Amino acid sequence: MKPTLLLPALLLALAATPIAHAQKPMNCTLGFEMSGWSAFYKTSSGTGTVSCTDGKRLAVKISSKGGGFTFGKSRIADGRGEFTGLRDIEDVLGTYVTAEAHAGAVRSTKAQVMTKGDVSLALAGKGEGWDVGVAFGKFTISR
Repeated sequence: MKPTLLLPALLLALAATPIAHAQKPMNCTLGFEMSGWSAFYKTSSGTGTVSCTDGKRLAVKISSKGGGFTFGKSRIADGRGEFTGLRDIEDVLGTYVTAEAHAGAVRSTKAQVMTKGDVSLALAGKGEGWDVGVAFGKFTISR
């Protein structure tokens, strides 16, 4: 290409390239309820609402499935979660990898941290039931 045509071609290419706007990380929380059971295989499900500081809200379904050395039955009535690494409320949707150790009888508390790529979720909740064990699995948030 001739030098006199190189500069206009470069300027045209730059003009056609979309400019990425850096988005600020979002602060979002999850309020949820869920119940489930375990006997080597662990499963639980429930519903929740994701609320962000920018006013956006998203009603979600949640489920947790996995396995390990685990036995019990439990219900979380007032669970809370905090997300990090979000750029959009839609980033909360998907499957997170989990690992947990748990033990509780009658009234118990539980805390767990999980990840999905750049997004992390820290959960805490109070509930009732009984459970004991170590489990690995997945935690899924969907519409």
